[in-house]
Amino acid sequence: MSNLELPVLGQDDAVACCSPIVREPLGEEAAADLAKMFKALSDPVRLRLLSLIASHEGGEACVCDLTGPFDVSQPTISHHLKVLREAGLVGSERRGTWVYYWVLPAALARLSSLLEAPAGTLASVASVASVASVASVASVASVPVVPSVPAGAGASR
Repeated sequence: MSNLELPVLGQDDAVACCSPIVREPLGEEAAADLAKMFKALSDPVRLRLLSLIASHEGGEACVCDLTGPFDVSQPTISHHLKVLREAGLVGSERRGTWVYYWVLPAALARLSSLLEAPAGTLASVASVASVASVASVASVASVPVVPSVPAGAGASR
């Protein structure tokens, strides 16, 4: 067995492509490309399809395995897969009568690198969120509770 490390291809390209938006603004072309990807993912069926493909055993899924979990027709699934493919999120290959799909890791790396928070930001967001939730619980706890009185059950005459 060798101790040779194998490089993972495509990771440097994804990082070089898009700096997180909190560090520098996006260029016009990069914004258009990324908007196409986010638009494709804005549909719940397409988001579920991408998740289903990514989590499928072996990293690829036959279109025949993708139609069952949805309440839409097979042509609608094919349309959603075409949108994901045209957005550069999935790749596909015809094998006989079936088409197989897989998620393109470089596309996911572009999206995640764009949304990556700078170091230390998540810790400060978490502490602000916990302070806010404690404050909201405290404010709710200090509100006096007034029992409701059914209509007509007020003062007797």
